[in-house]
Amino acid sequence: MSRRTRRAAPVPPAGAARCTVTVCRGCCCGSAKIPGLDHAAQLRDLRRALDGIATVRVTDCLDACEHANVVVVQPSSAGRAAGGRPVWLGLVNDPDATADIAAWAGDGGPGLADPPGMLDLYAFAPSRRVRRGAED
Repeated sequence: MSRRTRRAAPVPPAGAARCTVTVCRGCCCGSAKIPGLDHAAQLRDLRRALDGIATVRVTDCLDACEHANVVVVQPSSAGRAAGGRPVWLGLVNDPDATADIAAWAGDGGPGLADPPGMLDLYAFAPSRRVRRGAED
């Protein structure tokens, strides 16, 4: 993940490009295979925190099951122009991690804001095949 210092991004105007937070809810993510996590609350909390700020979408299996629950934070067009690239986060199985993701995306996400330090522990690099399919 980038360690560039950036100012917090302003809330984008309606219709402007914003970062996208993709939440896997396939065969392992969002299932009873990850006990002790309220999966519906995790998604609800992300949607509430990022309403009007970032796009939150749910997708089927991202094929990185060994890292369940997987969340991918994709940069806005401004973030991509500033050098931001999608960041894959795995083992997002506690409310603090979810709150950190929401805070980072709310600040502008990849390329525009540094992630909270704890998110470094969740970052992983999926295979090129998996990345290509999810980021198209």
